[in-house]
Amino acid sequence: MEDTRPLVVLTIAGTDPSGGAGIQADLKTIAALRCYGCSAITAMTAQNTSGFVEKQIQMVLMDMPVSAIKTGMLYDATNALAVVKALKSYYHSDSTPMPPLVCDPVSVSTSGHTLLRVDAIQTLIKELFPLATLITPNKAEAELLLSQCSLEPTCISSVEDMLLGAKALLGCGCKAVLLKGGHIAATTDDINRVQNAHPGLKVVKYGLLEDNMEIFQTGEKERITSDLVVDVLQQKERKPILFIRPRIESRSTHGTGCTLSSAITSMLAKGADIEEATKDGTAYTHLGIETAYGLGKGYGPLNHSHSLEFSSIPQRTGSNPYPFTRLLIQCNKSIWKEYVEHDFVKLLGKGTLPMSAFTYFIKQDYHYLKYYCRAYGLLAAKSSSFTAIGSATQTINNVITEIKTHKGFCLSLGISEEELENTPEGTATTAYGAYLLDVGLEGDSTKLLVALLACLLGYGEVGLWLKRQAAEKDSWVKIDGNPYVQWMEDYGGRVYQEAVRNGLEVIEACAEADPPSPRRLEEWRKVWERCTRLEKGFWDAAMRHGRGHHGEGHHHTEGHLGGSHGHHHGSSDHGH
Repeated sequence: MEDTRPLVVLTIAGTDPSGGAGIQADLKTIAALRCYGCSAITAMTAQNTSGFVEKQIQMVLMDMPVSAIKTGMLYDATNALAVVKALKSYYHSDSTPMPPLVCDPVSVSTSGHTLLRVDAIQTLIKELFPLATLITPNKAEAELLLSQCSLEPTCISSVEDMLLGAKALLGCGCKAVLLKGGHIAATTDDINRVQNAHPGLKVVKYGLLEDNMEIFQTGEKERITSDLVVDVLQQKERKPILFIRPRIESRSTHGTGCTLSSAITSMLAKGADIEEATKDGTAYTHLGIETAYGLGKGYGPLNHSHSLEFSSIPQRTGSNPYPFTRLLIQCNKSIWKEYVEHDFVKLLGKGTLPMSAFTYFIKQDYHYLKYYCRAYGLLAAKSSSFTAIGSATQTINNVITEIKTHKGFCLSLGISEEELENTPEGTATTAYGAYLLDVGLEGDSTKLLVALLACLLGYGEVGLWLKRQAAEKDSWVKIDGNPYVQWMEDYGGRVYQEAVRNGLEVIEACAEADPPSPRRLEEWRKVWERCTRLEKGFWDAAMRHGRGHHGEGHHHTEGHLGGSHGHHHGSSDHGH
């Protein structure tokens, strides 16, 4: 029969009456990560005896199958020696090997208060750290330890200093060091500089945008160059690893170090290696700050319970306002990249896309838009409020109105309305259109929205990708004399991007209002993947047609081709 008992984690630390740090924070974190927390208190009042600490540890070890241990505030040398004595006396043979031990060398609080007596520092270094799997000092603690050990650097103010400091701290006898950078300023430029200076340096990102996620940028900010938090993990005989994430402007940071070390300890108890445990622990702590309740008048506590609020989709936060759409892209990033960076798009950016490929595309698009309107008709039928019905209907009206512009544009290219109507549908067009209708008939409204918005958001991403590429030095994107420059400017421009932003808000609100089960989320993910492949297939077909008509040339004399002649129309309201 399967053993369903939780894994036991022992924390040895002091109390914090506010509940945000110390033993209280440890136990909440351990419980939130579905382990069972036991504790031995080292400091509760000004007076403690070594026998009190040692006895607590012995009682837990003799009674519970401890899978990992964490130490926090030990306060003085007497407590530190008591911890070492208790651990060595129990784990003294090969038959009882010591489980992972994480030492958080708590000496200075976030608010600057001294939490460790001077006499205890050498005891930590000489007696406790040699037993440790990992130590987790912050900037001030690392500087104190380095100074006590006569190691360099004794001042840590940059990512480069962190790398040197973490490596030097291995000299304290522990197996690994996680030097926390919450008090050290860092930006993307700093990370790039360090990576260039240390080829092969591994960087683990959390909460930062990946490639082809331009649509998630808010406002007119440049591509993520904002402040970052950087932690450096240095293991013996291994290259260092940087863990980076966005810096959160928050006063809910009381107990951050306790929470992080407890989270890492819990992951080690579950069998994770140090790198994986650090990755998960830093992510847990980051979300704890970002979803904090804002309690207290000063530095308030984190939200330790966020992982207990089950959801297949991450919570919306300031640094991740569109978690559902981001999840869809991340789960399908290979095909998404092939779509966004398609040869059709690249040739269009260079201004060398054969006009035969483009005219084939817009003729097929004429047929596609009929399917698109019909799918929005199904969305209206699935809607339960006049607002939603009106929104879906307005999208249909917008497309019908703009079809007149589409016809006029085609006429300027020598394509009559009769030719538009009589051009046979390509297999890619029929496949895509039929799939939209099929999803509309079989699924719920959110599932249909996922199908419809894949193309809206995709074109928005393409427009922003070309815009960013054009801004690069010595860019391959051609602006002057490019017949497709207006197309690029329209899809990367304000009006269309407002439609993208509206679409993002709509789909995120739907997912938040009716959170999917894992099975339902997987259905939505497959719809997104299928529509992305169908979008790519639409451009594949245009490229095949273009290769078959090289004799038609590029027709650069046709002038600039506007962005209203594609799947989507910037003035359309794609919400519901």
